[in-house]
Amino acid sequence: MLIEHLLVSFGLDKMGFKAPTRIQAQAIPVAISGQHMLVKAATGTGKTLAYLAPIVHLLQMREPRVERTDGTFALVLVPTRELCLQVYGIAQQLVHRFHWIVPGYIMGGENRAKEKARLRKGISILIATPGRLLDHLQHTSSFVYSNLRWIVFDEADSILELGFGKALEDILELLGSRNDASEQNKNKMESMQRQNLLLSATLNEKVNRLAKISLKNPVMIGLEEQNKTSDSSSARGKNHTSLLSDDEEKILEKHSTKVDQTVDDFKLPAQLVQRYVKVSCGSRLAILLTILKSLFERQLSHKVVVFLSTCDSVDFHHTVLNQLEWTSGLQLDMDKKQKFLNCKVFRLHGNMDQDDRKKSFLGFSSEKSAILVSTDVAARGLDFPKVKCIIQYDSPGDASEYVHRVGRTARIGEKGEALLFLQPVEIDYLGDLKLHGALLTEYPLQKVLDSFPVNGQRLHKRKQISLDMHPWIMSLQRALESFVTSEDTTKKLARDAFCSWIRAYTAHRGELKNIFMVKKLHLGHVARSFGLKEQPSLVGRSHQVQLKKRKKELKRERPAKRRKIPAKR
Repeated sequence: MLIEHLLVSFGLDKMGFKAPTRIQAQAIPVAISGQHMLVKAATGTGKTLAYLAPIVHLLQMREPRVERTDGTFALVLVPTRELCLQVYGIAQQLVHRFHWIVPGYIMGGENRAKEKARLRKGISILIATPGRLLDHLQHTSSFVYSNLRWIVFDEADSILELGFGKALEDILELLGSRNDASEQNKNKMESMQRQNLLLSATLNEKVNRLAKISLKNPVMIGLEEQNKTSDSSSARGKNHTSLLSDDEEKILEKHSTKVDQTVDDFKLPAQLVQRYVKVSCGSRLAILLTILKSLFERQLSHKVVVFLSTCDSVDFHHTVLNQLEWTSGLQLDMDKKQKFLNCKVFRLHGNMDQDDRKKSFLGFSSEKSAILVSTDVAARGLDFPKVKCIIQYDSPGDASEYVHRVGRTARIGEKGEALLFLQPVEIDYLGDLKLHGALLTEYPLQKVLDSFPVNGQRLHKRKQISLDMHPWIMSLQRALESFVTSEDTTKKLARDAFCSWIRAYTAHRGELKNIFMVKKLHLGHVARSFGLKEQPSLVGRSHQVQLKKRKKELKRERPAKRRKIPAKR
C-alpha cells in the first residue's frame, strides 16, 4: 500500500508507471525506514526510482517546508554526465507537485561559475559527478550542506571503474560520513541523521571497500540468491533483505567471493533475444549497414544503439551512417542517389564538447526512430526510451561489459534484441559469454542479404556463396570505398578510426588476449572495413620521415665506402 500511495502522490501512475519492479518493492520501504542500504540489481530494474521516490516523499513531508536557503538535503553521485542529466530529469518529474523542492546538477564540462551561483541559491536534491562535486566542496564556500540527510552512490561499480575511488573517499571525509573517520569527524557524524545508499550492478573488491567505509549495518537487497546458498542461520526472516552482523568486513568479503564465483551477476532479462553474426573482417561495415537497413525497413519506428570501441571510430561511422548515398540501379546516376539510411543518426563519446554530448543524449532520447553510435560512455545506467536493438559492432571485452551494453534494451519488462559482431577467429568468445549465462544464437544473415535487390532485381535461389562475394555486399562495398575516398576529410576520419581500432584491439586483457589477437588479423581486410582501399601505416608520420632520411643517408654512404676499397692486384 505504501508504494502504491507513492505512485499516486507523485502522479507516476499518469506517467506510465503501473506497478513497482521487484527491486523497487524491496528497496523503497527500507529507504523510507532510514537504514543504510546496499542494493545489487541488474541494469534496467528501476534502481533510480527506488532511491529518489523515498527521498522526495520524506522531503515533501517535512515541517516546516524545506527552503532553498536550507541548502542540500540529498546528494546523488553518478559516474557520467549523461546519467547525471537522466537522474536530474527523473527528479524533476517527481517534484513537479512539490515546487518548494528544487533539484539540480553539477558535472564536469559545465560552466563552474553558473554552478556556483545555483549552489549559492540552494539545491535541495543535488545530482553530481564525483570530480566536480569534490571541486565545489573544496572551493565553493557558499555551498550549504549542513542539512545533508542522504548520500546515494548510483552505479557505484562504474564510478570506481572510472578511477574515482580516491575522490569518493575525500568526499566522504569532507562530509563526515566515513566509518573510519577521525574522532572529530565521528563526533560530527553522531550529531547528524545521515542515511547512505549504495547501488551497484556488480559487487567486487572496490565496491565492498566503499561499502565498508560508507555504510553502517546496511540492509542488503538483491543478494537473496546468494543468501539461499549460505547457512540458514544467516537468513533473517524476509527473503528480500539481510542485515549484516557485527563483523561487517567478513560478511562483505563472503558476499564478494560468492558474487565472483556465480553467474547470477550476469543475469539477463528473459525477454531479451541475444544473437551473434559471424562476419569476415573486410565485410563488417557493409554488413552493419545491411542489418541497420533491414531493421528500419522491417519497422519504421525503431531505435538502435551501436557500440564501438573508440572515439575516432564513432566519428567515422557517424559520418558514414549520416551521409552515405547510393543507388542499387543499373547505372550510377547521381540524380537517383538517395540516403542509404533514412533516419537520424547521433553520436556520443567522451571527447565531445559538453554541449554536443548533451544535445546527442537529449536528441536521441526524444526521437521515436534513430541510431546512436557510441563508445561505452552509454553502456552504464542510461535509460533511453524504447530502444529495440543493441548492436555490439566492436566486442566489449569482459562479459560484464557485454551485459551492461545489452542492458540499454529490454528494460523493465519490454522486449529487446541484442546482436554481437564476431570475426571467425573470435568465435571462442561465445564460450566465455556462456560461462556467465549469456547464450547467443546465430543471426540469419544470408536470408537478410538475399532479401535486398541488386541492379533492381532480387536474387533467386542459387548455390551457397561466401558472404564476401555476395552481389549485394560487393555492390555496397564499392559504394563505401567510393564515398570514403571521395573527400580528404572522410579519408582522414577513416585512417584515424583504423589506427585507433587496432590500438583498442590490442588492449584486451587476461584470457581474452588469446581470443582477440592482432596477429590473427589481416590488416588489409581491417582497412577494408573502414572503406579504405589500402592499409594505412600504423607508424607516426614524423617517424616515417625520419626513416626515409636514414634510408637516403645509407644509400649515399654505400657508394663512398665502395670507392675507398682498394682494387685487388
